[in-house]
Amino acid sequence: MKLIFAGTPEFAALALEAIIAAGHQVALVLTQPDRAAGRGMALRQSPVKLLTVGAGIEVLQPPTLKDAAVQERIRAVGAEAMVVAAYGLILPQAVLDMPRFGCINIHGSLLPRWRGAAPVQRAILAGDSETGVCIMQMDAGLDSGPVLLSERLPIASDETAASLHDKLARVGARLIVNVLARLPMVAQPQPEVGASYAAKVGKAEGILDWRLPALQLAARVRAFNPYPGASCSLDGRVLKLWRAEAVAGAGSPGEVLVADRDGVVIACGEGALRVTELQSAGGKRLSVAQFLVGTRVRSGSRCAVPDS
Repeated sequence: MKLIFAGTPEFAALALEAIIAAGHQVALVLTQPDRAAGRGMALRQSPVKLLTVGAGIEVLQPPTLKDAAVQERIRAVGAEAMVVAAYGLILPQAVLDMPRFGCINIHGSLLPRWRGAAPVQRAILAGDSETGVCIMQMDAGLDSGPVLLSERLPIASDETAASLHDKLARVGARLIVNVLARLPMVAQPQPEVGASYAAKVGKAEGILDWRLPALQLAARVRAFNPYPGASCSLDGRVLKLWRAEAVAGAGSPGEVLVADRDGVVIACGEGALRVTELQSAGGKRLSVAQFLVGTRVRSGSRCAVPDS
């Protein structure tokens, strides 16, 4: 099948790789413009672009798809379908209508739950026991189109956004190849009840509020691993917390109850959080045993409680 692929991050790159391996003709790839990143703010290519360049496929990186010249380039391809995965730009109706089989989206949730930009993080934050992938026929709404194929996936108790992302990416890559082989398919409209919105994750959400229950804070640590990372200020030192679990304990919110090689235990609004992997600003991710070798943390030390 002659296709256009639109996507940007690793989640999309895995799907593109599977589509190419399945023998489809990817005539054009759309991806986000190169972005400045890192300490040197050098321009960084997206994972999709890196894969595309290696495969010798034409890449288009427009800042918008509303431009008439961009739309004409897309139309000129004559694609039978456009596959979209975490692209990051809104597709105008004119673009949605161009391919014979329309535009097909790979979405990392069980729609209509968690429509939007951050379904993986929001599912973990909410304490969902399962999630999944939907292959959806796109319409003008936000992830509201009918579903062609879906698959459920349990969320483990220690699941991080990173580990869940990788599982969903593999499922999505497999399902999109399955759908492309079966087109045209009958799509099932999404239920009208149960819809929820997965808002984009902001850096400020990673700052832990110790007045919250430990179970919620443990979920935040997992949901914000790797981005933006859960963080706190301990005696004026900014730390990122990469692994933690809710445990029994009581004290003033933010108070360090125990600090030993098994974990730094910090009192929460309900229960306590045992931190087992953390990182100082500018330092490396370390186990708590490694961290305490070079940094002294005493019982009674305090993590700052952010302003309400």
